[in-house]
Amino acid sequence: MDILTLVGVVVALCAILGGNMLEGGPIDSLLQLTAFVIVFGGTVGAILVQTQLTIFLHSLKISRWVVMPPRLDVEAVMEKVIGWSNIARKEGLLGLEAIGDSEPDAFARKGLQLLVDGGEPQAIRAALEVEIETHEHRDLLAAKVYESMGGYSPTIGILGAVMGLIHVMNNLADPTKLGSGIAVAFVATIYGVGLANLFFLPIANKLKAVIGDQSRFREMIMVGLAAIAAGENPRNIESKLRGYLH
Repeated sequence: MDILTLVGVVVALCAILGGNMLEGGPIDSLLQLTAFVIVFGGTVGAILVQTQLTIFLHSLKISRWVVMPPRLDVEAVMEKVIGWSNIARKEGLLGLEAIGDSEPDAFARKGLQLLVDGGEPQAIRAALEVEIETHEHRDLLAAKVYESMGGYSPTIGILGAVMGLIHVMNNLADPTKLGSGIAVAFVATIYGVGLANLFFLPIANKLKAVIGDQSRFREMIMVGLAAIAAGENPRNIESKLRGYLH
């Protein structure tokens, strides 16, 4: 679990709400359902217009990575690849066939299958590079959904503010309705800017970082498998892979 995500959200909310209270403003003054519906609903609607359904659903699926990113044990996988190289050196590439069939990671399983089938190092690298780029491209499109939401929500917040002011102007003759209209106008702007800068943009950036880590993790496996195919010494392979530990 990425505890910094939760700490960051708590710190940000406490700072904003605490600052509001220090200025003498009640918390319920920031709770406006109408403003939230306008900003959040408008932002989601704009994203649905922009994004393909498969990408939008994938963005919902990977959103959990912000708090619970996939576990990437680089050192353990490095030791596993070195073990594969020792087996290939002693038993030949066919000795990896049973290991490939039982390998839980789909990317590594595909690479092992290419290796067992006698693929050339460059052919293995080319095939796995396509796999890495495909995964990365799809995940980055999903992350950009939140980045786009961070771009739309402040503008939708301004739209909510204008709507609130229109409500105020239509009810100038009734002072009892002026307060609610003004509240919606200002709170909608707060919601738009707050959602963008406290949630949507940080989520997008955190997802991009996780996606980058996954690509480098797969790249390490690819380099190891290509080196095994080239018949390199296990010690040389270990030396290459240790660069990914940091």
